[in-house]
Amino acid sequence: MLSDKSPFQSRIKIFLDGADRPTLMEMLKNPRVKGFTTNPSLMRKAGVSDYGGYCRELLSHLGGKPISFEVFADDFPEMRRQALEIASWEKPGDQIYVKVPVMNSRGESTLALCSELS
Repeated sequence: MLSDKSPFQSRIKIFLDGADRPTLMEMLKNPRVKGFTTNPSLMRKAGVSDYGGYCRELLSHLGGKPISFEVFADDFPEMRRQALEIASWEKPGDQIYVKVPVMNSRGESTLALCSELS
């Protein structure tokens, strides 16, 4: 474990990757955790059935810490729609980042979509 005087403290940011609500709520109290990231697989494993509802509920607890949510579609029009919807959840004080896979399951690059969205 790094001490508070570690030379890496200012260069490394720790983001918790998960979807288990009790764990996320507990880790919110840890000042070393600077943000969160999750994905549809982790949410499914945690028993989440309402992706959008769960994500918006998490946002209400984060107190401005950044979080990234991932699209779960595999075709480009639906990835685009989901990315824009996820971005629309951001309210003043939130820091939402939208993850789009580099390739879909057919091996097609999402570079053009990522460029469009950015």
